Amino acid sequence: MSSRRLKVISTLCRVVVGVLFIFSGFVKVVDPWGTALKVREYLSIYNMEWFSPAAMVFSIWLCGAELMMGLMLLFKVRIRLVSIFALLSMTFFTVLTFLSATWIPVEDCGCFGEALRLSPWATFLKNLAVLPMVIIIWYRYRHDKIFVFNRIELALACLFCTIAMGIGAYCYYTLPLLDFLPYKKGANIYEMIQSQHDTGEEDMTDEEYVLVYRNRRTGRLREFSIDDKEWQNEKKWEWVETRVENEISPVQTLVSEFSISDIEGNVTQEILTRQGKVYMICVTTLSNIPDSCVSRLKYVVEHAQQEGAHVVCLTPEPLREVTWHSFNGGEEVRCYNIDATVMKTMLRAENGVVVLNDGVIEGKYNCRRIRL
Repeated sequence: MSSRRLKVISTLCRVVVGVLFIFSGFVKVVDPWGTALKVREYLSIYNMEWFSPAAMVFSIWLCGAELMMGLMLLFKVRIRLVSIFALLSMTFFTVLTFLSATWIPVEDCGCFGEALRLSPWATFLKNLAVLPMVIIIWYRYRHDKIFVFNRIELALACLFCTIAMGIGAYCYYTLPLLDFLPYKKGANIYEMIQSQHDTGEEDMTDEEYVLVYRNRRTGRLREFSIDDKEWQNEKKWEWVETRVENEISPVQTLVSEFSISDIEGNVTQEILTRQGKVYMICVTTLSNIPDSCVSRLKYVVEHAQQEGAHVVCLTPEPLREVTWHSFNGGEEVRCYNIDATVMKTMLRAENGVVVLNDGVIEGKYNCRRIRL
């Protein structure tokens, strides 16, 4: 191949791979929670749960690094160095997606986050198409010096790193900049549930759910009913799928699994269709809320009372009896159970608040940044 033809082809490959990396990295780094959940899923599949505490840090680093590599490729910053990292990462993920498609199938590999869901086979074929382009880029710049940066390149590398990692850290501290999930602002949760169940005016609590979960330790599948609280132990059980008995159309789990209940029964419809404002305080563990967050949640309760609004507390922590909880000595709030995965899908935070207004999501707030 002539040097001129190689230059043209490598430039085209560099632009295509750079744009692809930028898109893939950006849609994931704006939602580090989603990638962290996918990382934990893979760790569970490959019996590496001991690494789970670092999943969020790894998520921000992984997505930020992909975005940074894309920017460096697009703007021609140390191409040989970047192409080596790109080649190593593409080789690793090509092998990983092949295993995911054949050996231990997963529903979605998460390469484009929640923005674009691809099957494992589609992801593998995508990686198989990108890998040769990365090889061409590396081959074109293989004689360049690896660690010799001029001032402009060094400044750009630092800028790209700050942007990529900064976006991930900011979205973890607050909430995703872009919400690709069903529970975005302006969504009516109950109407979405009714639409997916295709039940018209029929009460959705009459339908029978079958929840399929995988034991994280043994890998075995087990079916639960919606009222069986054992599946809410996310450390032991990992969601696989949800079915609705006697339902003809398929059920999209992110919406159909939404359920609010306690020992006295299911109150999903009552809360989601309530007129006026409803403040749904979402707490991962009632006994382990940061002190600064407790103070802010107390303010939420007081603010709701001043507005005459309804306020409830939702938690995946199993509730064995009717539970009321007081935040920092404030007014007690009725607590209900919600599935851990559903809560983290609705609110990408350990603790926070979702505000409904006439059943429509008006606002969502990480506990670190509550602005009412």
